[in-house]
Amino acid sequence: MNSKIRVRFAPSPTGFLHVGGLRTALYNYLFARHHGGKFILRIEDTDQARRVEGAMENLMATLGWAGVQYDEGPDRDGGHGPYIQSQRLELYRAHAAELVAKGKAYYCFCAPERLEDLRQRQSAAKERISYDRHCRDLAMSEVEKLLAQGGRSVIRMKVPLEGAVVFQDLIRGEVSIANEVLDDQVLLKSDGFPTYHLAVVVDDHHMGISHVIRGEEWLPSTPKHVLLYQYFGWELPHFAHLPLLLNPDKSKLSKRQGDVAVEDYRAKGYLKEAIINFIAFLGWNPGDERDILSMDELIKEFSLERVGKSGAVFNVEKLDWLNFQHLRKKPDAEVLSMLKEYLAGSPFAGKHFDDQYLMIIIGAMRERATFVQDFVEKCGYFYQAPDQYEPDVVKKRWKPETPDQMKILAEEFSRLENPKKEDYESALHRVAETLKIKQSDLIHPLRLAVSGMGAGPGLYDILIVLGKEETIRRIRSAMERVK
Repeated sequence: MNSKIRVRFAPSPTGFLHVGGLRTALYNYLFARHHGGKFILRIEDTDQARRVEGAMENLMATLGWAGVQYDEGPDRDGGHGPYIQSQRLELYRAHAAELVAKGKAYYCFCAPERLEDLRQRQSAAKERISYDRHCRDLAMSEVEKLLAQGGRSVIRMKVPLEGAVVFQDLIRGEVSIANEVLDDQVLLKSDGFPTYHLAVVVDDHHMGISHVIRGEEWLPSTPKHVLLYQYFGWELPHFAHLPLLLNPDKSKLSKRQGDVAVEDYRAKGYLKEAIINFIAFLGWNPGDERDILSMDELIKEFSLERVGKSGAVFNVEKLDWLNFQHLRKKPDAEVLSMLKEYLAGSPFAGKHFDDQYLMIIIGAMRERATFVQDFVEKCGYFYQAPDQYEPDVVKKRWKPETPDQMKILAEEFSRLENPKKEDYESALHRVAETLKIKQSDLIHPLRLAVSGMGAGPGLYDILIVLGKEETIRRIRSAMERVK
């Protein structure tokens, strides 16, 4: 393993980046970095009908956000470009013609109507859907005649009728596929664009790709690719097919059961470190008990030998836990910067909060925040006095005698000088003893008065954040408003 290792991520620009696509890109990136190789981004846009405007730029931006940096790509020429397939059409056409000249491919003139009729008949007879090789043995004179007439045609590969294709997969071991189950795949469409099968082999060869690391869904296509490498007389790359991503019910991961786009998770506030950590473990593990790893640690530990064959379950609860852990590890200054950015787009955008005040909030909420927005959404009372109070808590905790008790407590607080947490706690204890009531008879309504809620961080942590004057203001407001 050395710098000759070259791997690639080759998405189609058909929309947002799927989490499975990010996993493929990440594994290629980790493998390249671990071995000191190169990671290439190639855009496979030969299916122009499915191409979405702006999707390529979004893919590139999302990879950059996630820290999966490619060495060569559409905007980083490494001497193997262009890196967009629609800009390489002449190369594919020349190689398709080469296969025809070698007798490894042939022109097919079957009309779409004939092919559709064939599919329907095969389906009705419960036969395998495949091309019947109607044009495979046309005489060259007939082919030349039809081409001269401008007949609509495609170029199909000529799959051997007997034997099998055998290749080694770095994850699955030896794979053998009988040739009889392979179709005479279209290589060049009538519009002059290649199909995936021709383009991927030509590009991987000319870009010097040493390892093809891709999803399991491409495993059935690999025998066709192996044949094409053999037809061209090219050296095979190493293949590694990654396990499927599954929903919790073990069905294939799909948007019917939840978000599948990386952008969706980014918009929800997930940290890139958590997403990368989570996705890395979908099919791989470091071989020990660790489950929180940085990108540098993943690069150091990654190997294809530890990638499993079984499908990996996409567990959002685990992702949430990882996000919590990575957020906890971030320095206060970085969390502060993220919080200020979030506040700028929140309902509190017009209000000013100094950094010292926000840092106190961060300290109070550290153990309760899974996302940056939790420093706001789970404790809006730090930014604005409550305008309503949780009805269930009012019913349970706010008794007829509570307003009088709160008045005495507010007076006790007013006598404190620069109070710390223990000062508030001692003051409340004194009032409870004086009134001959339990401390909880004051703690719960006090929490309700200052936050409007029945749960949250430690009560005295809340009081320290709010400060004495604001605490007293809120107690007096609740005495008037809570019914």
